[in-house]
Amino acid sequence: GRIRVGLLIGGSIAIVGLVALLASGFGHDPGKMRSVLIANPAPDFTLTNLSGESVSLSDLQGTPVVLNFWSTWCKGCKDEHGALLNAAQQHPEVQFLGVIYQDNPDKIRRYLNAAGGGYPHLEDPGGETAFNFGVTGVPETFFLDAGGQVVHKEAQPVNPLTLEGWIGVIKGGT
Repeated sequence: GRIRVGLLIGGSIAIVGLVALLASGFGHDPGKMRSVLIANPAPDFTLTNLSGESVSLSDLQGTPVVLNFWSTWCKGCKDEHGALLNAAQQHPEVQFLGVIYQDNPDKIRRYLNAAGGGYPHLEDPGGETAFNFGVTGVPETFFLDAGGQVVHKEAQPVNPLTLEGWIGVIKGGT
């Protein structure tokens, strides 16, 4: 009798505690969390584009950069692709870079051949660059000013309005 009641009370307390712990995380969108990189220098990297050429972020010092982490298996990435291509065409003074996130370069090539490339897309084998930027999923887009500072991180598909606004900021506008 007593052992069963104690077990029932103890089990109930443990379950209530577990439910409370899990519920405390609900309602918090991890994509909305402010990146620790904001207002700090972007982590440098040297990656290879799909043509086999090296691209280093440090070589782009003095140029605003839009850095987009994406994959072909990501619907949101495909949804934002056209907006990124258009913005890259409209802003040749801004360097756009796509970083391939956990995807096959051959699939990326096929996708870009069909949908358009427009700017360099970089392989990130092992995901070290994504890790250094704190990428938790794709798409994620970072806006870097000409001094290499991370100004903003967008952890959802970007649209033309968002792109234009943040491109204005990284170019020195408001």
